Amino acid sequence: MTLGPGLAEVTALIGDPARANMLAALMDGRALTATELAYVAGVGASTASAHLAKLHDANLLSVVKQGRHRYFRLASPLVSRMIEGIMTFAAIGSPPRYRPRSTNDTAMRLARTCYDHLAGRLGVALADALVAHGHVVLGDDAGELTTAGILALDKLGIAKDALRHSHKRVFCRPCLDWSERRPHLAGTIGAALATHCFDHHWIEHIRDSRAVRITPAGRAGLRSAFDIELG
Repeated sequence: MTLGPGLAEVTALIGDPARANMLAALMDGRALTATELAYVAGVGASTASAHLAKLHDANLLSVVKQGRHRYFRLASPLVSRMIEGIMTFAAIGSPPRYRPRSTNDTAMRLARTCYDHLAGRLGVALADALVAHGHVVLGDDAGELTTAGILALDKLGIAKDALRHSHKRVFCRPCLDWSERRPHLAGTIGAALATHCFDHHWIEHIRDSRAVRITPAGRAGLRSAFDIELG
């Protein structure tokens, strides 16, 4: 069996700048319309439709129909992991290129979504706090929630149902952060923490960006629950 043709097909699809921008825009786990994805890709409606059809046919995107509208999202966490890996290599492993930072770059480095979990300084700080308190043990490729961690998350109000193992999801794993170059927390545990932060209004989405804003309530909550102080 040879993986060459399949690998070449997928990388060719992702390698197109317009399609790459579309996939990157969907890395926050939300679903967007073709019009919204055309905007982030910088292409017209008909070109966007052609790109989206190719990504859907390759099982990189799934489509959700709601009334007259069609929403596109990443097909699975596996797609997200692949894209995050490419983004991490592009930031860390490829030859350095000068690019002046924008306001959005600064916000992305502070806190952003990585599919269904948190990344940036916030995501890494959460991982560090859980490890430092003995709530999570992280290896190179996997992690484990300790008994103390189960009790701590239960006290925080994260429902046990949200922590159930699933054959479709990795329960807990480190995910190398492309901006911090250290791991944040992915998998079911990472997703549960992100959901908790959104549900309690500790963080909120920034429009047209994967970056999230830490609210005043969030700064207080993160300080109380995890001893996290982010300037």
